[in-house]
Amino acid sequence: MTDLKQLHEAVVTGDAKTARAITEQALKDGVDPLKLVTDYMAPAMGEVGRRFECNEYFVPELLLSARAMKAAMELIRPLLTAQGAEPVGRVAIGTVKGDLHDIGKNLVAAMLEGGGFEIIDLGVNVTPEQFIATVKEKRANIVAMSALLTTTMPSMKTTIDALKTAGVREQVKVLIGGAPITQKYADEIGADGYSDNAAEAVTIARKALGK
Repeated sequence: MTDLKQLHEAVVTGDAKTARAITEQALKDGVDPLKLVTDYMAPAMGEVGRRFECNEYFVPELLLSARAMKAAMELIRPLLTAQGAEPVGRVAIGTVKGDLHDIGKNLVAAMLEGGGFEIIDLGVNVTPEQFIATVKEKRANIVAMSALLTTTMPSMKTTIDALKTAGVREQVKVLIGGAPITQKYADEIGADGYSDNAAEAVTIARKALGK
């Protein structure tokens, strides 16, 4: 039988190859895919977040752990979908229109997926219309926006206004983040949550949905 503690360790240390191999073997052994996520991978990403907050880990380590998580999730995600397992929430995530930076967005997406959320990654330079379409078509209940440039920050307000105009603002929680973003700015534009680091994003998202 596979030693599943090694899966936890592989995600924490950012060993994508081992994370995938152990996941593959565990699934062959008949381990419930949801158990792999909730008992091993989510706690591992939680540990990564803790180390980041304590300055034991930095962005490169976060990226490696996110990659290891992603390697395992590629095998698990289709099985969870087939089982009809309900995610904690569905997140439409993207870097706002005019902004092409994606490292922070990718980190947040990985942390959220590790926390049991379904991620709909819209990429970079995402228009308000793309966010709205995703809320309507994919039933996303969180819109997560990232901006790294002060010049693209106004796109966040534009998107929130567009969500209101489209009549879907009440259906979603809007979370924002990025280097120039502050809690003050989040309050000013009417966002539901703000995080200044990827590690805290899961807590903020769960809180926004009342989980």
